[in-house]
Amino acid sequence: MKVLGVVGSDSAAVADHLADRLGERGAVGTVTRGSPETVDSTAFELGDGGWRARGTNRSLTDALDELAPNHEFAVLSGFPDANVPQVVLGDADHAGELLAHASDADALDIESVADALDNVEDYETLESLVARVKRSPSAERSGAIATFTGRVRAKDSADDSPTEYLDFEKYEGVAEARMASIRAELEAREGVFDVLMHHRTGRIEYGEDIVFVVVLAGHREEAFRTVEDGINRLKAEVPIFKKEATTDEQFWVYEQ
Repeated sequence: MKVLGVVGSDSAAVADHLADRLGERGAVGTVTRGSPETVDSTAFELGDGGWRARGTNRSLTDALDELAPNHEFAVLSGFPDANVPQVVLGDADHAGELLAHASDADALDIESVADALDNVEDYETLESLVARVKRSPSAERSGAIATFTGRVRAKDSADDSPTEYLDFEKYEGVAEARMASIRAELEAREGVFDVLMHHRTGRIEYGEDIVFVVVLAGHREEAFRTVEDGINRLKAEVPIFKKEATTDEQFWVYEQ
């Protein structure tokens, strides 16, 4: 799922306009701010049989995690602190990457924004990856889906200083190419139909998920074996760099 934020004056109207445009490409979810601590979310699919549903008292992460398995796009309105690509109107503050800027809503080129989303990294969850392999053309031949989730732990041993967050950077282009090569080699195995791998980048807080491997296979034996080989090869071969921040210090880690 591609995630895009809009901040500044008339952000809600611009978000709706973007959602209409992106709805021509796939299912769109919109998330609008409620109180500072919660969000009101409206998920909708455009076209025949479109629907809307509103809910409150959820975090932004909760809303995005709910949308990810069944939506191609999510458009956020009024979240300047969100670490997502942002469309900025006027001189509004924003935390995420600047995707587009315009003086006001009328000056924004909606088509250019929609096209720029093609280069935005997908927002993935374990559930969204599992949903994707279940839609695979090979799913009817599969009797097993095996998964691995890596997360940020607080301590490796009892005497360690607690970890507050990890910060991941990847070698752009090289990391994606190496991961695609690993996937292709694993999918060439007998009885393995689909392999999905996703490693998040940026700051990831304690308790949050870091990396996912999902395997669609004919039987459990090849599914389990391929999941294990997949995460081991990802860690050993894909150039992703990690900085750890504990309660006492920050330092780069050269082995994940």
